[in-house]
Amino acid sequence: MQTFQSDISNEEFPISDRISGKSVRQPILNYIQKENPQFTTDNYLSISELNFFREKYISDYLIKEVGELTELEKTVLASVTDKTTLTDKIEGEEDTLLTTGQKIADKVASFGGSWTFIILFGMFILIWITINVVWFLNRSFDPYPFILLNLILSCLAAIQAPVIMMSQNRQEDKDRKRAKNDYMVNLKSELEIRLLHEKIDHLIMHQQQELLEIQKVQIGMMNDILNLVGKK
Repeated sequence: MQTFQSDISNEEFPISDRISGKSVRQPILNYIQKENPQFTTDNYLSISELNFFREKYISDYLIKEVGELTELEKTVLASVTDKTTLTDKIEGEEDTLLTTGQKIADKVASFGGSWTFIILFGMFILIWITINVVWFLNRSFDPYPFILLNLILSCLAAIQAPVIMMSQNRQEDKDRKRAKNDYMVNLKSELEIRLLHEKIDHLIMHQQQELLEIQKVQIGMMNDILNLVGKK
């Protein structure tokens, strides 16, 4: 029986199992040359050795694909967590930068716009009127039509209005910053979604190319098996 010597393992194989390097598909040939740099298209190997490298190529491809998915997830998560400047917490920053006047304005606006203030001030007016009309029979320090009470109410309104406006102006500025922050977050999300789409498209294209190569390798293996069966 005629034999030949494999240029990869230097072992003897039947001449019917000889495969030329020229007939090996380029991806498989590149894979073989990684482990056997001396192997070229002018060399020969056995069908069993070629099938071994084919199976190893497919196995490494599957392992690599799982690893690529893991790396993709890590990249996306790192991109989301590292860029924290786009999601600054305005509330915390605003609270630390408030002046004493701004804090007082917020408290006055909060209290002046509550039912507690309305009920307490209504009780104060009722007690004031009751004391002057009923208790002192309208001969007290502020008889009807209660000029002193009107003066107090006017002074209170004159002071309270600008204080509330100060708080509202600061709240509007805070809302503008929050809207700007929301815009930046939305823009960041849009860019990341686009990047994710590009990565997925690239991954799909890469997988399709690799799967086509694997199918061609498997078809080559089946053809070799059919040829062997036909020879027998």
